[in-house]
Amino acid sequence: QKSDKELFDIDSYISEVEAVKSSKIVGKKISEVKKISGADVQILGLIRKNVRIHAPTMDELIHLDDIIIIESDADGLKVFIEDTGVELEGDEQLRINAEGSDSIMITEAVVMPDAPIMGKTASSIHMRDRYAVNLLAVARRDKKIKRRLDKVIFQGGDVLLLQGREGSIFNTISELGCLPLARRGLRIGYEVKTVLALSIFIVSILLVVTGLLPVEIAFSMAAVTMVLSGVIPVKHVYTAVDWPVIILLGAMIPVGAALETSGGAQIIASTILNAGQSQAPWIVLSALILITMLLSSVINNAAAVVLMAPIAISVAGGMGLASDPFLMTVAIGASAAFLTPIGHQSNTLVMGPGGYKFTDYMRLGFPMIIIMMLVGIPAILYFWPL
Repeated sequence: QKSDKELFDIDSYISEVEAVKSSKIVGKKISEVKKISGADVQILGLIRKNVRIHAPTMDELIHLDDIIIIESDADGLKVFIEDTGVELEGDEQLRINAEGSDSIMITEAVVMPDAPIMGKTASSIHMRDRYAVNLLAVARRDKKIKRRLDKVIFQGGDVLLLQGREGSIFNTISELGCLPLARRGLRIGYEVKTVLALSIFIVSILLVVTGLLPVEIAFSMAAVTMVLSGVIPVKHVYTAVDWPVIILLGAMIPVGAALETSGGAQIIASTILNAGQSQAPWIVLSALILITMLLSSVINNAAAVVLMAPIAISVAGGMGLASDPFLMTVAIGASAAFLTPIGHQSNTLVMGPGGYKFTDYMRLGFPMIIIMMLVGIPAILYFWPL
């Protein structure tokens, strides 16, 4: 299994640390820093008494209160701090302000193209005072950042390393117009309960598979168990719900019902039947999965199922066949949102950090759709015969 770092590799964070009294590198040459810490970091510059020293030589001594500008990945930054005793800029102030809170955590977030902080800097939006988070580092694809961190103008796709209170940082990230990325063991005071969460999830699936409980009850019980066992903190229950999807489904279910009761689903089904009346059933299934895939690329996949399920049932009834293979075709087609960055949250998440364009999804999406149809339709017909 791949680690979070392998799944999403960020190796060009620009961050600032301060040489304090307890730092092991005070009075040392830059060339000696490597002997103190084995972290894979590169010292880009020093800031001494508000004067920046660009590209310091290896013989440059590090003085007390020097701010050191380094380039590293998130893990390298963590190891460097532990080995040398330096402090992240702003770390002490946040800890004082957060006294009494459950814990302080560090997490990564990507700036979305429509984020309200686009074109602004950490100092101009008063990030620390207004949002109670510290900007610890910034990564920008294929570009070097030469400004001080609080003067960096945020751009879409920038990856920010943020520090804040555990109970509020994800709300803050959302307010900033960013998306949180995979955590890399950077949290402080947090107990990982992956095994317990996975066990609860597996038990709920087994209850459904064995027919002991219906899916809605089994998964609801799993969610409650995760809260009671502490896997999901009570204060995160509300924020853990994907409300946009809930509201979208609440709005689309009546649309799907109206499509069925008004005869719209039957009209669409009749059109598909008339076009494929002389064709084999697998061709009709191919057309159905293609239509669902295209629909799922522009709206939420759950909403696509709500709209297409009545049509699939009508088509199956019109052909005098079982509805199971038609419904599975819709389910698989709705899960194959490869064509656009807006088809699924995962597509949107990687667009900025990967530097992808809208057309990049189509270039890879169309071959993926073809593969899905070539593999999916025979598999559906094998497991759910007509």
